[in-house]
Amino acid sequence: MQIPPDEFMLPFFKENGFTRKQCPHCGIHYWTQDEDSTSCGDAPCVDYDFIGASPVSHVFTLKEMREKFLSFFERHGHKRIAPYPVVARWRDDLMFTIASIIDFQPYVTDGILPPPANPLVVSQPCLRFEDIDLVGITAGRHHTIFEMGGHHAFNYEGGEQVYWKDRTVELHHMLITEIGVPSEAVTYKEGIWSGGGNAGYCLEPCVGGLEESTLVFMQYRVVGDRWEQMPINIVDTGYGIERWSWLSSGAPSAFHSIYGPVLNEALGWAGLDPDEGLLSELAKYSYLIDLNNMEQQRRNIAERVGIGYDDLRGLLIPVESIYAALDHTKAMAFILSEGVVPSNVKEGYLARMLFRRGYRLLRKAGIEERLPDLVAEQIKFWGDDFPQLESMRDEVLKMVEVEGRKYQDTLNRGHSLVQRYVQKNRKVPEEQFVEFYESHGLTPEDVQEAAQGIGVELTVPGEFYALVSGKHMKGKKEIMEREGAELAKRVEDLPNTRRLFYEDLYQRECDATVIEALDGKHLVLDQTVFYAEGGGQISDQGTLTSDGEEYRVVDVQSIEGVLVHELDRPGLKKGDRVHGVIDWERRMALMRAHTSTHIILGAARRVLGEHAWQAGASKTVERARLDISHYARITREQVEEMERLANMVVREGRPVTCRFIQRDEAERRYGLRLYQGGAVPGKEIRVVDMGDWDVEACGGTHLANTSEAGLIKIVGTERVQDGVERLIYMVGPYALQEVQRREALLMKAAELLGAPYDDLPQSVGSTLGQLKELKSQLDSLQRAMGGQKAEELLGDSEEVDGLKVVFYVDDVDMDFLIELGNAMEVAEPSVVAFMMSRSERRFGVKVGKEAMKKGVHAGRLTTEVGKLIGGGGGGAPYFGQGGGGDPAKFTESIEAMLGLVKNQLS
Repeated sequence: MQIPPDEFMLPFFKENGFTRKQCPHCGIHYWTQDEDSTSCGDAPCVDYDFIGASPVSHVFTLKEMREKFLSFFERHGHKRIAPYPVVARWRDDLMFTIASIIDFQPYVTDGILPPPANPLVVSQPCLRFEDIDLVGITAGRHHTIFEMGGHHAFNYEGGEQVYWKDRTVELHHMLITEIGVPSEAVTYKEGIWSGGGNAGYCLEPCVGGLEESTLVFMQYRVVGDRWEQMPINIVDTGYGIERWSWLSSGAPSAFHSIYGPVLNEALGWAGLDPDEGLLSELAKYSYLIDLNNMEQQRRNIAERVGIGYDDLRGLLIPVESIYAALDHTKAMAFILSEGVVPSNVKEGYLARMLFRRGYRLLRKAGIEERLPDLVAEQIKFWGDDFPQLESMRDEVLKMVEVEGRKYQDTLNRGHSLVQRYVQKNRKVPEEQFVEFYESHGLTPEDVQEAAQGIGVELTVPGEFYALVSGKHMKGKKEIMEREGAELAKRVEDLPNTRRLFYEDLYQRECDATVIEALDGKHLVLDQTVFYAEGGGQISDQGTLTSDGEEYRVVDVQSIEGVLVHELDRPGLKKGDRVHGVIDWERRMALMRAHTSTHIILGAARRVLGEHAWQAGASKTVERARLDISHYARITREQVEEMERLANMVVREGRPVTCRFIQRDEAERRYGLRLYQGGAVPGKEIRVVDMGDWDVEACGGTHLANTSEAGLIKIVGTERVQDGVERLIYMVGPYALQEVQRREALLMKAAELLGAPYDDLPQSVGSTLGQLKELKSQLDSLQRAMGGQKAEELLGDSEEVDGLKVVFYVDDVDMDFLIELGNAMEVAEPSVVAFMMSRSERRFGVKVGKEAMKKGVHAGRLTTEVGKLIGGGGGGAPYFGQGGGGDPAKFTESIEAMLGLVKNQLS
């Protein structure tokens, strides 16, 4: 889309002598006060000329620049608001906050909700991964974590007009000149911005080769390939707080401005004292780096600066690695402090990627073991400004420690895997680098290092981490393909169903009118007491009665607010009056399970830590499950403590309130922990409140009081995946039944052991000790018998080219056959023994050392024997074992087995 020539013919530009020019290098139009200007003012059209010669009158740390930005806009009528988290749990289309406007999309930007203030100002920490491979290399032009200063104004059609383009540019120019930048040094590039479903024209202010802000005038909604005018015009600005700080300092890199003492500490750990003058000279051309042609570009930079290429690499590689590791450890600290656990999916995948890439980067500087220390320094450095870092300090550092152990295990397992692949193929294509990373957790640098161990040099693909992170940065929203997709079209014009279960959760029946009958068995009512499946809770069941005929309701689904009831048979039609009755015992069981889910989640946070977020849940009649983020297996002691706390809440009889609250009011009152179960759509959200124990946005059916749960029993745990643990539990009468069932099993065990119930552990221990002793005696007997039997079998063996071939079938266990095979090999190294346990239907093949030298392979013989007798098996050259098959066929196949031996010898 072309930018209209008069789009930015602003009074501010006209009154202050700005003219519109076209950059001869990039072709973009820009505005400048400098009549002699010959470029847009942004790299690569110009070099960085602010490094070592800042145009700003005062050096601002990042913290000082943030405060300067916020207080400036407060002075000019904006209300300062607190930043949102970096993990965008209130969005179902994004994992992370990528810009300050994300805080307000889509409800404020679509005019559904009012903004928290108008105008407002915020400094929002953001995360982006598309340029992760360039972090550190471009001296600070790229980051994964950065602060976006946003001043936003919302101008409503026919309503309040706060300010628009002219005032936005004026405010920007006032601030940048207030910090000392000469007015004529600022250029304003014209551009187009699109993101999050909205779009608009923009200006990109530049100083000294550095684009330091983006001023977006959001006025369109993106629909397919069209832009549609919105009923609200939004000033959406993004000031790069890190870039403004860097501009003020003219430092050798933005990392000097951002991290200051933390950078010095890390350089000290690595024993580095780089020449900052030389770093500054190199940084002036760092914007030139392209990952696909980096070596040649660096050679060009080395020539321009007047140093050797090897000297440039020796200086930059360890320093740039520390730069990027600073960025990654800060990002990691923020993500982990908001409850993300490193794993192989979603946000956890990216947290793990930051850890592993950070480790490899520090390894280039020789200080990989200091990664946990660097995370601790980040928490200390940023903790005053972002208190959640300090409050989560212990949990964050514990997760980093555990992740370090997991990575070491990965490296220990992975090197031999890589080396086998490289020995066979001699090269590793990009898709195989991805496979090593996705399936085995090995970074490209790990693969490169393993290959070097066998003398093979590999080139790591450029932009690798941007590639893999992009695959995992896709939105969290999943489009579910349902059998009833056709139904959605047929109900799209129907009014929303009145949901009586939200008005009174204890209402069991109602009268209603059929407003649509779909394919005979699917009905839409004007109102209903039947809860539709959602939030991990299955739907209600029950009956609909009309004119004396009863129909069973087997399922209920919600399609955009229209509830569709599935019946067991057709018969009802549009306009019929029906009387609905839900299966109350089933509903109560589901209410107990859903309320208990919230109770257990509150207990999990108190036992495991604040990082324990819901990762999934399912509530059925007899049992329920809750998946939670956690970095280690849950111990028996932790389960017992969670169970104790959960039942304490049940005994306390806490009231459970459920009410609809406007989204912005709910977030102000309860915070974004509301979204435990994921993003919830709508202007209003239903909040389930248990006071200080747990508050969540939830659409499920709940008890009025926790005491109605009766009893909560956690009956098991599972590891769903790395970083996600599952709790399985039963509630109320089903929990009691489970307790009684387990007690009956223990009493039966005590009876069988002939021991009192209370002495069961000691009795089991004693019995196990006796069994161990008997097993030891049995092993001794088997060895003795094996030796005797071995002599007998070898005496009756078949001779095949100097080998002694033995066949043996009997009702013995497999352990005896193993002992027998070992005894025969000791007595006769040329033995080939085919053995089968008739009672266990298992078989084995033992091959002595001399037989192996002649080419006989036990594992391959075992596989062939399996085919002969209808079983399967395999193994090593010296021993193979298998199972299944017919023992009678084993005896019938002796000649065939002799033939197998002869074939291997030939």
